[in-house]
Parts: sequence; structure tokens; C-alpha cells
Amino acid sequence: MVMALLWLLDAFGIEGTAGLEGNGVWWRAVPGLVAAVALLLPGRPPALTWGAGAAVLASWVTTLALLTAVTPTFAGWGLLETLCLLLLLVRAAKDIPRPWPAATLSAALGVAVIAAPMRLDEGGVVFSFLLTFPTGGAVGLGCYLRSLDERRRRAVADVRQSERLELARELHDFVAHHVTGIVVQAQAARAIREIAPEQVDPLLRSIEQAGSETLQSMRKLVRVLREDDARAVRPGDLFAELGELVAAFAERDAPATLQVAAEARQARPAPEVETSVRNVVREGLTNVRRHASGSPSVSVRVGLSGSDAGAGTRRLRVEVHNAPSPRQTAPNAEPLGGRGGLGLVGLTERTEAVGGTLHASRAEDGGWRLTAEFPLRGAVTGSPA
Repeated sequence: MVMALLWLLDAFGIEGTAGLEGNGVWWRAVPGLVAAVALLLPGRPPALTWGAGAAVLASWVTTLALLTAVTPTFAGWGLLETLCLLLLLVRAAKDIPRPWPAATLSAALGVAVIAAPMRLDEGGVVFSFLLTFPTGGAVGLGCYLRSLDERRRRAVADVRQSERLELARELHDFVAHHVTGIVVQAQAARAIREIAPEQVDPLLRSIEQAGSETLQSMRKLVRVLREDDARAVRPGDLFAELGELVAAFAERDAPATLQVAAEARQARPAPEVETSVRNVVREGLTNVRRHASGSPSVSVRVGLSGSDAGAGTRRLRVEVHNAPSPRQTAPNAEPLGGRGGLGLVGLTERTEAVGGTLHASRAEDGGWRLTAEFPLRGAVTGSPA
């Protein structure tokens, strides 16, 4: 709307000088139109770079053409051009990833903005001086937004690295647990090979399957480091720990319930999946505590989703749902954790690392729902887990 209004003002100004200079004066509107098109291009860095470069070129060609004209000239400086060049300056300083191209293009845009009023016969120097202030403000704004983006990228990278380290530590403990079971079963096979040879083959199959699961967990440790100062977590205690989390939340914060489907209790998720399930529930309850305090009810549900055709097609589904809080009855309230928060970034990283998916959305009743699905493996006969 503002751009359209400025374009109309420029058009009226050009029309007022057309009678003095002829129809050729209309080419002075080209820089403003080029800058407007460049500003409306998609925000990807290549398109921004080429579009801003074209706007700078059009502006400079027009300025030099009017400054070197032999015949007297009239107003050739457009408000639309100035606005679009300033906005392009902000975007160039903010969005072009490489520092030197960003600095070069920003400098060219800033000089083009300041030089454009020099096309005027009178008052050009004054207007150029006045435009140094919004130009400096545009550069400062772009650099500030760029620093915020860089700070957020570093924060996201730190969260992801922290989650990878946490996952590596827990997977190490799980692998050690599986290896202990393999050793125990191997010792049992040696002990009974003379007195009950028919039981050796089932033990060997269990050892083989447990070893395969251990290798699968070990593959998740690639390029991940382990910290040494955390406690070990024993697999198999998933639902007991979920019960403790929900009970503690209900005691201190709001009424909360845990519902575990019977088929989910019979499932055998991988150890790293169990840890991710705990983290999803913990993060969901933490978000309710922080951002939806006063919620009348919170429910945690664990079940299976997918086809009944086999274990390979079933997925473990975990859902944390809170009823709308009296403080969050507005229809446009933000999701738990706020928009752009880092809590769900790390949780998504952990969930995807074990082959799962995570989704947060508004529920039908106006509350919020955090849903995660994880792959399942078949139960292992004789597995220590």
C-alpha cells in the first residue's frame, strides 16, 4: 500500500515535468520499479543478491545520466526508489550469508540512496545529507537483525550438540547393558552344552539378535561424543518412570493422568527410544508448567499407531495434552514454549536421531498437544532388556 502510494506520487511528479522535457522523462521511473521488483523477489540469498545488484545498477545509471546531461534537468529522484533501496539495504545486511558480498552490496545500496537526490537541480545536497541518517539506520538495523539470527543459529547448534552428547551417554549405557546380557548368555551356553545341548541353539539365536540390536544402537554413536559425569539409566523401566514424572507433576502443578494402552505395555522399544519417550513427556510437562500454568487437566497417553500387520509397521505414540489455561483463552495464543523457542529444537533433534517424529499443535479444545511417534522392534526372546 505504501509502495503504491509512493509510486503514484512519483508518477504525478514525473507527469508535471513531462511537458517541459518531453515523454523521455518517464524513463526516470525505471529505478524505482526495478528496486520494487527486487524487493518483492523471494528472500533467498541468490535472488536477493541479483535483485539488489540490478536495483543499484539502475539507480546509478539514472543518477549518472542526469548529472552528465547537457540540457537542464528536473526532478529525477523518486520516493519509491529511496524506500525500496533502504529496505533492500536492510535485507542485504541481514540475509546475505557471506560477509564480504553483504558488506559490498550494502555499501553500494547506501551510496545509491545518498546519491539519488543529486539528480535535482536545487536542494540535492541537502536531501543527500538528510538521507545519510536513514541510510545509517538501515545499516544498523540490518546488522542488528543479522546478529540476532547468528545468535539464534549458535543457540540452536548448542542445543543440538547438547542433545547429541546426552544421547551418546545414554546409548553407551544401553549398549553396555546389552553386552552384559550377551556375555551372560554365552556363559550359560558353555555351561549347558554338555548336559543340555538342545538349549544351546536358542541361546545362540538370542545372542545373535541381541548383538544385532547392540550394533544398531552403536551406529547412532557416530560423530557423537560422550560425557562421563552422568548416571546410568536402566532400560525396561519406562512406564514406571513415566508414572513418577506424571505423579510429581500432579502433586506440584496441576491434575495429571497417565494412560498406557495394554498393547503398548507389551511392546519392546529400543533402549534409546525409551529414553526419548521419557524426554518427550518431561519436556511436555515442563512446557505446561512454564507456559500454561493453571491448566485444569493434563493427560499423558502412550499407545501404538499404524497397522497391525507386524512390528515393523507399528509405532509407539506418545501424546502430552493440556486443557486450555484461563490465561491462554485467546484464539491466537502462542504454542507451548513460544514461537521459535529452543526447547522443542533439542527435543526434535533427539526424536529424529532415533527415527521418530515430533509435532506440536493446538488441540480441538483450545489447549495444546505434543505428539511423538517412534519406531518399534519385535520382542527379543531371552533379551536382558
